[in-house]
Amino acid sequence: MLPRLLQRLAAAPPRSGLRPSSTSLLGCRKSATALEFALIAAPLFALLIAIFETGLVFFSQQVLQTATSETARLIMTGQAQMNGLTATAFQEDVCANSAPLLACPAIYVNVQTFSSFESMTMADPLNKDGSFNKASMNYNTGGPGDIVLVQVFYMMPVLNGPLGFTLANMAGNDRLLQATAVFRNEPY
Repeated sequence: MLPRLLQRLAAAPPRSGLRPSSTSLLGCRKSATALEFALIAAPLFALLIAIFETGLVFFSQQVLQTATSETARLIMTGQAQMNGLTATAFQEDVCANSAPLLACPAIYVNVQTFSSFESMTMADPLNKDGSFNKASMNYNTGGPGDIVLVQVFYMMPVLNGPLGFTLANMAGNDRLLQATAVFRNEPY
């Protein structure tokens, strides 16, 4: 009987290190790394997209603020008043200072003059439904010694990221960026 058993074992194919089928999934470590990555891939990519989108919004905000500050100097020094700079020309100058990052048609300018710093009120161009109110924009550069508030708005399109992440604060997946400059006109 023993020789027959030895013959059967000798004729059986080699097992090549496999474990019994009941424990093959629990004991196999060959695909553990791929499985772990698959579990964290969605949150990882969502986080990377959120970081990229947030960085782009902050960078665009800084570009808009710098362009607004540079262009507002035209009003503060009296160059805009003496040269008859219109609201459209002022908007084009902001656009030129912020190119190529910001799209010109999405830039809006609001310039107001006040009698004192305490009496200032900033414009809020968003309607309750999240749309932009273009009719609320003013353009009054004032004269020598006047207090001026310059607001520049930019409607930046943003992406909806995975897992519900979005930076949109307007209707239509846009984010309203705002840059402000407040100053007293020089005695030109």
